[in-house]
Amino acid sequence: MDFAISPKAVEYRTNLQDFMAIHIYPAESIYHAWRNEQPHDSHEPPPMMKELREQARARGLWNLFLPAESGLSALDYAPLAELTGRSPDLAPEALNCAVPDTGTMETLHLFGTPEQRRTWLKPLLAGEIRSAYAMSEPDVASSDAVNIATSIVRDGASYVIDGRKWFITGAADPRCRFLIVVGRTDPDAPPHRRHSQVIVPIDTPGVTVVRNLPLFGFQDRPGHCEIDFTGVRVPVANLIGGEGEGFAIAQARLGPGRVHQCMRAIGMAERAIELMCARAVSRVAFGAPLADQGVVRQWIAESRIAVEQARLLVLKTAWMIDNVGAKEARNEISAIKIVVPRVVCEVVDRAIQIHGALGVSDDTPLAAMYAKARALRILDGPDEVHLRAVARRELKPYR
Repeated sequence: MDFAISPKAVEYRTNLQDFMAIHIYPAESIYHAWRNEQPHDSHEPPPMMKELREQARARGLWNLFLPAESGLSALDYAPLAELTGRSPDLAPEALNCAVPDTGTMETLHLFGTPEQRRTWLKPLLAGEIRSAYAMSEPDVASSDAVNIATSIVRDGASYVIDGRKWFITGAADPRCRFLIVVGRTDPDAPPHRRHSQVIVPIDTPGVTVVRNLPLFGFQDRPGHCEIDFTGVRVPVANLIGGEGEGFAIAQARLGPGRVHQCMRAIGMAERAIELMCARAVSRVAFGAPLADQGVVRQWIAESRIAVEQARLLVLKTAWMIDNVGAKEARNEISAIKIVVPRVVCEVVDRAIQIHGALGVSDDTPLAAMYAKARALRILDGPDEVHLRAVARRELKPYR
């Protein structure tokens, strides 16, 4: 395996590092000051985002996640995603590489009809609108996707949708124009052929955003919403792929997306190590810098080792996706979804401990980072589901 990125990706990385230094990092304090002035439940896009997106697009740092647009492989994009993860509130969106839009664009690129691509994918690629992906539900164990109970019933030239979803990322953003809704079209079919995916404009009658759900008390600006669907009617032409293909489409969406997600998380861990080290050498306790304490040195060393190990596993996964496909890499995809959030939680937790009371405040990004990293152990499938999948494949030859 060769984890060297292409010359084109090297150019992108240099360009992105420069963009982060000149535009993103200086904008962070402005962004957080602006957020503190907004109502607690505000989901308006920050005023500086327009300029950041214009600067990114002028540099060619736009839609880098999508090979058809950027020409980058999964392995090429991995270190770029890591860089954006160092500033998760600003950098991914500035590059039009933020969830859930990345997954939506991948889905429409792979499975959308020409009309769906023209109506929804084109403005997403242009950064003119945003989207959301409505899969998880409050009343069933959504970690087992065959439980998804929202009904999608054919009625002539329409589908009628009834159900309730929650933790639907991005649905509170005023620029969100449509949802991709996962639901049952045939409850009597085999378990993995029961579900389909349909496009639902968010202003369709019967769609009600009930509330935004915080993560450990943090209100993410794009929101994680609970949404009610009552008698929602959309044209049959809004079906993505074919009936019964919802589960397969979801798997195609989630594979590369987990590489992006995990590399962004590693970016958070890298920044946490930097903050940890800076604090350790500058903070004096009991007559010496914290960096002179053996336990602090151990935390720093263990953090560095764990992040390097996690990154190598993600790079291996990206290499496999590029060379043998996501299906053959499914064990590795499950593994990184387990390993990376755990490592990031541990690293950020150590950084918080070294910062003391400052670490649990919002004067550093550490508390928000911890909330995001801890949520990743549940979002897109909890650890236990991925552990089950890895164990099942490991045991298969012995059955």
